[in-house]
Amino acid sequence: MGILSWIILGLIAGFIASKIVNKTGSGMMMDIALGVIGAIVGGFLASFLGIGGVTGVNIGSIIIAVIGAVVVLLVYRAVTSRA
Repeated sequence: MGILSWIILGLIAGFIASKIVNKTGSGMMMDIALGVIGAIVGGFLASFLGIGGVTGVNIGSIIIAVIGAVVVLLVYRAVTSRA
């Protein structure tokens, strides 16, 4: 998967995860960053559980990336709210 695909997937996943967790976006760059990190985390967790991984910009990968981005966003909010 190319860098452009990761950015597109990250933007989609980060935007959806931001809407799920805090109802507002965190800004385009933060949404992309959290989405890409979430896609990596989600892909790792899905592979670990034997579900599959992030294989491209498709529905399954977006769902996995959104789940990972929600996890990353919850951790990010927990860390930044304590600081």
